[in-house]
Amino acid sequence: MSTPRQDLVAAGTRLAGLGLSPGASGNLSVRTGDRVLITPTGAELGALDPGALTVLDLDGGHLEGPRPSKEFPLHTAFYRRHPDTTAVVHLHSRSATAVSCRPAWSERSAVPPLTPYFVMRVGQTPLVPYAAPGDAVQAAVIEAMPLAFRAVLLANHGPVTSGRDLAAAVDAAIELEEVCTLLLLLPEGERRLLAPPEIAELTARYGSDWDL
Repeated sequence: MSTPRQDLVAAGTRLAGLGLSPGASGNLSVRTGDRVLITPTGAELGALDPGALTVLDLDGGHLEGPRPSKEFPLHTAFYRRHPDTTAVVHLHSRSATAVSCRPAWSERSAVPPLTPYFVMRVGQTPLVPYAAPGDAVQAAVIEAMPLAFRAVLLANHGPVTSGRDLAAAVDAAIELEEVCTLLLLLPEGERRLLAPPEIAELTARYGSDWDL
């Protein structure tokens, strides 16, 4: 049976192998109880060392290991927001970051309900106003948002996804990148979006978030 450290390294390897983590961008974390295991600052996701990860408390206090990614406030905000969340993925993947530089589709989601898998695996994904990387105020905004969601796009920055386990958070990050790629390929106005009854069926079956 793998350990959380090994799982984090494997997730980083997978995401880097898919080309979703250029250079030393992106950060991952998993929560176990009141402890958060997160990738350190400047780490390449494809070259993580299971013995050189950082441990924080849920308030972001540094407990052990190297200096954490400066984006740690995003991670702890998601953990405090949803007690059942045990993993967070933040990437600078190309298509999702491109969409984060555009106006949001609606107030509740930067991305429209283009595919069933986006609705099922990601759900509505609000666009969070721009702030400098690592800004604790932006994390506080995310934590306090009244909308139900498991993922966001940070304006001019990139995606953050979360899940009840690491596999779900990683799958959501991959699916969000895919739907953003499709969105960029489709001319404005030449697309069919899922209808409200279709969305309602998916959210009821898969427990995802979408306000109709």
